[in-house]
Amino acid sequence: MKSNYVTKQLSTVKRWMATTLFCMLAMAFVWQGAFFSNTSAMAAPSATLIASSDAGDKIQEKTSKDAGRAKNFIEDTKDKVKQAAKSNASKVDQATDNGSFIERKAKEDAATIQKRANEDAARTEKAVDKTKNAVERTVDNIKDAFGQ
Repeated sequence: MKSNYVTKQLSTVKRWMATTLFCMLAMAFVWQGAFFSNTSAMAAPSATLIASSDAGDKIQEKTSKDAGRAKNFIEDTKDKVKQAAKSNASKVDQATDNGSFIERKAKEDAATIQKRANEDAARTEKAVDKTKNAVERTVDNIKDAFGQ
C-alpha cells in the first residue's frame, strides 16, 4: 500500500516538474525573441516600400494573366459542352425515323444545353472580371496608402 502512495506522489511531482520546465522554456524563448528581433525593418521602412510597389505591379500582371487563362478555359469548356450537345442530337437523329418525337426532343435539348452553356460561360467570365478588378483595386489602394 505504501508503494502505491509513493508512486502517486512521485507521479504528481514529475508532472509538476514537467509543467515548470515547459513554462520556463516558453519564457526563455519569448525573452530571447525580444532581444534578438530584427529591428532593421523599423529603422528603414522606405526600403520595404520601394519593393512593395514592384510587388504590386507583379500582382496586377499575374492577376491579368490568370484572368486571361481562366477565360480561355471557360471558352474551351463552353465549346466542348456545345459540341457534346450537337453530337448527342446528331446520334439521336441518325438512330430514329424522320420527324419522330425523340428526335425533336433531342434537338430541343441540344439547343437548351447550348443556350445554358453560353449563359454559364458569360456569368463565369463576368465573375472572373469582377475578381480581377477587385484585386487590382485593392493593390492600387495599398500602393496609394503607402505612397502618401
